[in-house]
Amino acid sequence: MNDEQLLRYSRQILLPQVDIAGQERLLSSRILILGLGGLGCPAAYYLAAAGVGTLVLADPDTVDLTNLPRQLLYTSADLGVAKAAVAAARLLSIDDSIAVETLPTKLTDTELLAQVKKSTVVLDCTDNFQSRFAINAACVQAGVPLVSGAAIRLNGQLTVYDRRQNDAPCYRCLYDEQSNENLSCAESGILGPVVGTIGTMQALEAIKLITGFGNTLNGRLMIFDAVATEWQTMQIRPDPLCPVCGDA
Repeated sequence: MNDEQLLRYSRQILLPQVDIAGQERLLSSRILILGLGGLGCPAAYYLAAAGVGTLVLADPDTVDLTNLPRQLLYTSADLGVAKAAVAAARLLSIDDSIAVETLPTKLTDTELLAQVKKSTVVLDCTDNFQSRFAINAACVQAGVPLVSGAAIRLNGQLTVYDRRQNDAPCYRCLYDEQSNENLSCAESGILGPVVGTIGTMQALEAIKLITGFGNTLNGRLMIFDAVATEWQTMQIRPDPLCPVCGDA
């Protein structure tokens, strides 16, 4: 690190859980963020500000007026512009010493796997089950930890799937492809601070995975109820019959 970086990141370097060694791990890491909506925007912001060396931003959509109450990297001037391009410019304005790569088109399974294999950590910030199952399968195959977040209406959930631990579950252990129906914010609604809370926590879990401090949410699912302002934690275990990661 140079003197400017030491000053920029000094407040988190002061933390014994991070220190210079942890900051250097952040600077040398590569994080793939899939989805730049209400989850991906706060997650990307905090990871860029923390000094993650390379952020890869994947989203095929453009900025829409209905995005603005909760997707805080965008403004009214960005309407109709590709989210990945706008987000990259905003993040580089926060810290122009990091690298930001953009993937503004929908990824094929082969392209997704190639990107996952190059990543230190993957963040699933998408909003549909089809994408989540594909991302999970790629992370299991590549052996790359996945930080998964979701939010709808006034509820959110957050977990980590880190298959580097033999007894860890994957997303498919928890959710059955045949029984899930997509819920959309357009149909069900969402409150900005709810999705922002989950996205911020995704950034925290990614930083913990990279620096190695504390206990991540691997094997635990946290559920947030904004009405009661309560968190519940559930233990999740691997399914030996899981078609993605199980013995079968």
